[in-house]
Amino acid sequence: MSESPVLYLVVCAAPPAQRIGELADLLAADGWRVCLITTPTAASWLDVDALAAQTGHPVRVDWRRPGDPEPHPPADAAAVVPATFNTLNKWAAGASDTLALGILNELLGTGLPVHVFPQVKAALATHPAYAPNLRLLREAGVTVHDGDVLRAPDEMTPSRWAAVVDALRAARRPTAGPVGR
Repeated sequence: MSESPVLYLVVCAAPPAQRIGELADLLAADGWRVCLITTPTAASWLDVDALAAQTGHPVRVDWRRPGDPEPHPPADAAAVVPATFNTLNKWAAGASDTLALGILNELLGTGLPVHVFPQVKAALATHPAYAPNLRLLREAGVTVHDGDVLRAPDEMTPSRWAAVVDALRAARRPTAGPVGR
């Protein structure tokens, strides 16, 4: 019997981040081992100790020191939920000024399924760099979902997460093991 596949869940600072524990529970119920990686601002909004207890893995925010062991098992897939304007544009530019961006940049070269669920204000989505950067990420193999997916009619309902769970279920490789990073 093989272990459940590992999902790196990268969390950026947008309102849905405050309820990311709901998504982690749904993903775990769907068969994923969830490893959370957050941007520094998102981490300041979350109870990282509670999320670590919930997932069984430390929530990563900062780089590990040289020689320190890798705290997460290798990923089978990754999702950026919610993905912000800042993170998406920096990622497309290859910036690695946070652990979250560093991991996302590394994942582009692995061939793993990477899904992005943007939460970007309408005014920012019209910025001239945004659409070309999403196109660049798509060309690199990232699946970028519709920006309205996380906008549930009632912002406090867990139903907002259904599209995320469904997309990641479809991305799961039934027989493949983790790809090294």
